[in-house]
Amino acid sequence: MRDLAGRVGPVLGSAQACRDIARPRIQTIVDKFSQVIREASSNEAERSDLIQAFDRSVADGRAAVASGKIDCIRADRQLADLERSISGPSLSSVIGPSPAAAATAANAATAPTAPVPTGPLPRGIGEKEIRFGIAAPFSGSARELGRQMKLGIETAFNRINDAGGVDGRILKLFAADDGYEPSRTPEAMKQLYEKDQVFGIVGNVGTPTAAVAIPYALERRMLFFGAFTGANILRNDPPDRYVFNYRASYAEETDAVVRYLVKIRRLQPRQIAVFAQQDSYGDAGFAGVAKAFRSMGVNDGAIVRLNYARNTVDVDDAINQLKLAKPPIKAVVMVATYRAAARFIEKTRDLYPGMIYSNVSFVGSTALAEELKLLGPRYTNGVIVTQVVPAVSGYSSAVLEYKNALAKYFPGEAPDYVSLEGYVAANVLIQGIKRAGPQLDTEKLIDTLETMRNLDLGLGTSLGFGRSEHQASHKIWGTALDETGRYQPLDLE
Repeated sequence: MRDLAGRVGPVLGSAQACRDIARPRIQTIVDKFSQVIREASSNEAERSDLIQAFDRSVADGRAAVASGKIDCIRADRQLADLERSISGPSLSSVIGPSPAAAATAANAATAPTAPVPTGPLPRGIGEKEIRFGIAAPFSGSARELGRQMKLGIETAFNRINDAGGVDGRILKLFAADDGYEPSRTPEAMKQLYEKDQVFGIVGNVGTPTAAVAIPYALERRMLFFGAFTGANILRNDPPDRYVFNYRASYAEETDAVVRYLVKIRRLQPRQIAVFAQQDSYGDAGFAGVAKAFRSMGVNDGAIVRLNYARNTVDVDDAINQLKLAKPPIKAVVMVATYRAAARFIEKTRDLYPGMIYSNVSFVGSTALAEELKLLGPRYTNGVIVTQVVPAVSGYSSAVLEYKNALAKYFPGEAPDYVSLEGYVAANVLIQGIKRAGPQLDTEKLIDTLETMRNLDLGLGTSLGFGRSEHQASHKIWGTALDETGRYQPLDLE
């Protein structure tokens, strides 16, 4: 297998480096080789070792093209030769069984079938359950984000558990409170890993906390799935093997709203400021705005950034900066949590009656609306929030399914954009677990996720992953609050 990886990898790598070679041709062979690795490996450690060897050989192939050792005509010819050599149902057909394996197979044909030894089950997986963990704020000023994310995941888990679970196993969610403080995240992750013995992490909330949680998960080769953050630290290129995202990125959200402000609302870029949390979450959103400016050919060096400290609603310094801005600011892209965002709007609405306020999805749409409704109609009207899920007031099949399940398992809880995101992310994960089959482990689940294409959950956009694509959705939905504090659709284009 190691020899085969050394022969197949460079061919695929050189093909990847050539833009004219169709990606599906390459992906088909990658998928087949991943299947062979799963079949040939006797344990998770061996499988991981083979995957790393394969990845190194793929990188060698890309480097060969970059250095000029191989041109794209030769790369295409090599790929075609490889395609012909494996034009059967499985790449394993080109390996051929070893003499010992062939003898074993011959004996098996006449011998009575014996039970297949399964060995010890992976961490977090029992005969009747699979354990997942979420580290999120369940206290502090951002607690509603953690509560809603957990609610959405548990709604999806309850729904599949009522149907018998996955391969007879029910899904359980264990929660640990980090208060949206990175200093508390290591202990929360340790609790989930060591005490609760979870198989993987799903739905963690926040960027600064993710910056701590991701290294913890990667060191233990543990799945880190569907976090509630659009920051680029979860979107490396190539992607970290164990990190998967459902949602669009903050860069995509801010790009969409900046283009809306410039092209639809006819603002000059210098009239747009950024109100941002003073940490990696705010940095991620600010970087997205800056990237949008550059893509439109505008200098990003003069963007006004208005800061506030995480887990506070002290926005006075930001407002003082806003007053000093020349020319006057007419729109603010907000990269904040709901209480700080509401306080900023409250304190600036009278100063700037025509100000356009826009928020990224992490703000907590329902919580923001509730805060603003307490202040009155003129504080809610026109406030924009970009979303990474469809409108919770809509009638798509995914939203109707979510609302029915929420009403069944958590009666009295109102539909919410954050819990809908948790519900969708959990359902993407459930699809991966189903496809991976009953002999589940981390590496097999990741290999399976990387082959999921064109998944239709009824959102109005298809979802999928690949070896070089660990983000399922790139779709942005626009919404804006009306005078009653309800979100209405907003066409961003």
